Amino acid sequence: MYAIISDRTNQATVRVGDEILCDLMDDAERGSTITFDHVLLIGGDGGVKIGKPTVAGATVTGEVMRMERGVKVTVFRFKRRKNIRVKRGHRQSYTRVRITDITG
Repeated sequence: MYAIISDRTNQATVRVGDEILCDLMDDAERGSTITFDHVLLIGGDGGVKIGKPTVAGATVTGEVMRMERGVKVTVFRFKRRKNIRVKRGHRQSYTRVRITDITG
């Protein structure tokens, strides 16, 4: 069984046992459970359920593994012949979640 979930701005296809990276959840602690209720699609042996926009009564449950930081992204801006150069970096913070159950 698999599901497509929407977590704020990201969508992900998940199965039981998968680990996904979600945007940082400050209130989540390691070992706690998170319920994703924005399930867009559920598929499996019984067929496919497509939500309009979400599948009614469907939930995906996950366990918080740890907090992580992504790779560093470097942004470099310049204007030619003007001696203007700006170098900036950014590292996004993520929460790693292991999917434990899909219901619906």
